[in-house]
Amino acid sequence: MGLENDSTGRLDETGAVGLGLSGTAGFEAEALPHMNALYRAAASILHSRSEAEDAVQEAYLQALKSFDRFTPGTNCRAWLFRILFHVISHQRRKWFGRFVFSEREELEQTAVYEEPVGEHLTDDEVIEAFRKLPRQFAEVVMLADVQEFSYKEIQETLGIPVGTVMSRLSRGRQMLRAQLAECGARAGIVRGAARSAGAHPA
Repeated sequence: MGLENDSTGRLDETGAVGLGLSGTAGFEAEALPHMNALYRAAASILHSRSEAEDAVQEAYLQALKSFDRFTPGTNCRAWLFRILFHVISHQRRKWFGRFVFSEREELEQTAVYEEPVGEHLTDDEVIEAFRKLPRQFAEVVMLADVQEFSYKEIQETLGIPVGTVMSRLSRGRQMLRAQLAECGARAGIVRGAARSAGAHPA
């Protein structure tokens, strides 16, 4: 990916002025181990490697500038994710214009009946289903089920009430399950047709 080396270079340039060598080293020791997790999260939400790299780099630059307000020994990962989602939210008009959903549309897209999910879905099919989730649901599902954040950590990261976290997580999981069931059914039809074609050559 090259993100870590590029970001480290930019951090060195910025940190040398703001924190001094010891402060920069402390920041890198605390923050850099979480870079890949932030990148994966940003890529999942933004659906673009280049935009994810830009968001993570901007998040790290902002984190470096405010590192003097970080308390050593506290949850650095949650702190970085909070900055990352602030960066993403700040740019959402440019990045998320195509994913704006009204509350009514969200409710209409929330399935009541939970279809069974196929057991043989590929990673690509799971990623495809996740990318179809509206951003506000994808954020919560990703933080809870991929990054294993607690409700409180998600609340602090996204700046929304715990009740909203729980509601979006429930809806997001339900919508993801429906998408996975659809992907599984579609894949089953395609694979079944392929097997039939192989069994009956022309």
